[in-house]
Amino acid sequence: MDLLIINGPNLNLLGRREPGIYGTRSFEDFFPELEAAFPEHALTQFQSNHEGGLIDKLHEVGFTHHGIVLNAGGYTHTSVALADAVAAIATPVVEVHLSNLHAREDFRQRSLLGRHCAGSISGFGLESYRLAVQWFVNQQPKRVGFRV
Repeated sequence: MDLLIINGPNLNLLGRREPGIYGTRSFEDFFPELEAAFPEHALTQFQSNHEGGLIDKLHEVGFTHHGIVLNAGGYTHTSVALADAVAAIATPVVEVHLSNLHAREDFRQRSLLGRHCAGSISGFGLESYRLAVQWFVNQQPKRVGFRV
């Protein structure tokens, strides 16, 4: 199964940015552990601090991959364009967040993306990514364009 993990703005600073909220491990340190947990699947990652870069990547893979795990960071709450990109693609998307959005500021409790996603996982730190990948493994979605 081909799965892409997309990380949005400021997630390149994981491990250094507000460790009380986001933890002390970087995504780069965590990713090999995630790959090792799912060796039979092709996991790739992409990170951009730019809205257009995230949209371009969704367009690029949104008709070829089995699934996308998306942590859009702050764009979750503000980007209609990113929500439209998720809605426009055929590949299922699972929205993830490291922190529990419902325990955060009011503006973070609303996701513009969620309505277009297969589901949302938040509050489990880096384990949120593992839970999202596990969902795809359990569901075994077919490659887009070849559904039975």
